[in-house]
This record gives sequence, structure tokens and C-alpha cells, in this order.
Amino acid sequence: MSADIYLAAALSWYSCISVENAPAYPSPPTLISIVGPTAVGKTALAIALARALGTEIISCDARQIYRYLDIGTAKPSMEERAGIPHHFIDYLLPDQPYTAGQYEQEAGALLQRLFQQYRVVVMVGGSTLYAHALWEGIHDMPPIPPAIRQQLWHTFEQQGLQVLLEELQRVDPETYARIDRQNHSRVIRALEVHRASGKPISHFRSSPKAPKRPYRLLKIGLRLDRALLYQRINERVDSMLAAGLEDEVKNLLERGYKPSHQALQSIGYQEFIQFFEGKIPQQEAIRLIKRNSRRYAKRQLTFYRRYEDIQWFEASEAHRVLAWVQQRI
Repeated sequence: MSADIYLAAALSWYSCISVENAPAYPSPPTLISIVGPTAVGKTALAIALARALGTEIISCDARQIYRYLDIGTAKPSMEERAGIPHHFIDYLLPDQPYTAGQYEQEAGALLQRLFQQYRVVVMVGGSTLYAHALWEGIHDMPPIPPAIRQQLWHTFEQQGLQVLLEELQRVDPETYARIDRQNHSRVIRALEVHRASGKPISHFRSSPKAPKRPYRLLKIGLRLDRALLYQRINERVDSMLAAGLEDEVKNLLERGYKPSHQALQSIGYQEFIQFFEGKIPQQEAIRLIKRNSRRYAKRQLTFYRRYEDIQWFEASEAHRVLAWVQQRI
């Protein structure tokens, strides 16, 4: 079943559930956090639950947060969002940097306001750092002088990632050993912390931060057989291409946004930028988008496995989720 068909089926099934039949909410309020690999069906489930429970949705997606990145981020359409307020979608312009620490603070403040009106709020998205920020908190990091950040980005743009990786290996071998070395944003983040403080970023992450949240947290995970998931990912990319992903990337560049901007480092955007720059042919860009999306799904699942309190459901069993939630709120 394609992702689009799955979405339609899930929304159709849940549309028969009346908000009037939603359960009465006890104290304290509850945040339902829906996670899972890309293309598994999280959006459909979140919309369905929010509609059934009469509440709002907080996006936990580090790319849907940006305006103009619609097709390549699988952003829910205005039609899908109809009647259900969505937060942290189209929240920033593509040239605005944003951190998981900022998300923790701003999403936390939003939740305080929402819980004055609702006893349940739904959060959905596959950005693991954002989820971790609200689940466990972000460690306090040293302030970064703008000059340090600008210098590192200039080095990346002029000399490439390898120079930065060599510096990271020298000053913070622990982070170098475990970091995603293809993700230059994280490499630069680790280096700017070291340059600003003289200490490795691992030093600031050495002790867990366990904030006390004024709400209960229910973690729901969707999963799918790997072969089916990879097929769904490939189909989603094909759908994005048919919807005009290439033109979307081109339009962003024509608006003046740069390849170095955080938003344009997203899968689907960085590959087409390489194509526009003449570094790879178009078909290679498409192949890389599919491959990188599959690798991203694998990394997401690896991250979620560390949490024993996630209640997992097969993507085909999404209809069981509402009953499970009703028993616990």
C-alpha cells in the first residue's frame, strides 16, 4: 500500500470516530508523542488521533519547521491540516538557524498554554533530537560567539567537510567516533562548542538532564517490515518528484537561500543542489535521495531502540492505537 493510500485509509477509518465519544481527561495532562521511521505513517495517525480527541498537534520535525520546504519534507497539506491547528510548521524562514535547545524551550512554553485548554496534546515527527529535547531535555551548552560560527561555516564552504572532520578528530575523538560524519551541521556544532569553551561537546553531555515535566508522556511508535518500509520510502520519493520537488529546490535557490543554510541540508534538497551545481547527473541525485532516505530511517530506528517505554504498533495496526490511548488517559 502506498503512503498516500495509507493516509487516506487511516483518515477515513478515524473520521467515523466522534469527538463527543472521546474520554474524559484526568489530571495531569498528557502529551502523546508519535514516532517512527520516515514514511511509516506518523502524520496520518497524528491527524486521526488529534481529530478523535479534539486537540491540537505539535510538529516534531526539524525540516517541516521551515517555510517553502513543502514537497521534500512531506509536509501535511492544508487540506489534511483543516480543522486541526498544527504548530511548528512553516515556523521559520529557510535562512534562520534553529537548535533542539530552542525547540525544547519554545515547545515547552507552547505546551503550557495548550494544556490550559486541552488535557491531551499530540506531538508527531521523526526528528530524534527534537523528541529527545522534550523527552529528556537538552544539556546546557556554552554560548557561541557569532564570529566562531561564521568562521566555521566559511571554512566549510571554502575548504569542505574533511578539514573540519580532521579538527574534530584531534580535539574531540569521542564525538568524532560516534557522530554522523556526513552531517556537517552536527560536525560544525561540535567544533563551535569546543572553540567557544575549550571543552569537547561530550563534556557537556556527560551527565543526563532529567527535567520534571508537568505532564504525562505517552510514547507511541509505528514500525513496518524493512522491505515494505523501503518500498514505501521509494514510492514516496517518486511521488515527491512527480509533485515538483526539483522545481521546489530550484525556487528556494532563486529566492536567494544558500546551500549552506541549515534548511537546505535536508535530504531531497542537498542532492538536487549537487545536480544543479553539475556535480552529479539527475538520475544519480534521485538515487541518492532514495538511498539517503532509507539510511535516515535506519538511524531513526536505532535511536528509538534505546527507549524501552515506547509502545510499538505495526503500521497496519494503527486502528488499535486509539483504544490503547483511551485506556491510559
